[in-house]
Amino acid sequence: MTTFYIITGVLLLLLMVPAVVRIVKGPTAIDRTVGVNVIGTKTAVLLVIIGMIFKRVDMFVDFALAYGLLNFIGSIAAARYLHRSKESPVGDRERDAKEAIQGASGEEARG
Repeated sequence: MTTFYIITGVLLLLLMVPAVVRIVKGPTAIDRTVGVNVIGTKTAVLLVIIGMIFKRVDMFVDFALAYGLLNFIGSIAAARYLHRSKESPVGDRERDAKEAIQGASGEEARG
């Protein structure tokens, strides 16, 4: 049964390779963030498999849960950062419209 877990772990490691490629080549920051998130999820599963190999699942499940929580919080932080750093074209149009309305009402009041 240990051989099954080792083979499964190696296959999971091989499945991380496309995510690493996406992190390195990814055309956008979102692609890179998703790649890191995929690797973090697979690492949490790999920790449980390592626990099965060492017959200490209880300890490794705790590690996997903590790692998964940190991965989730990191993904949320990265998403918020990317959302705030990118200017929204819709927000720019709304701001321009408000400025135009305020400018027009100010000109009428003066005239």
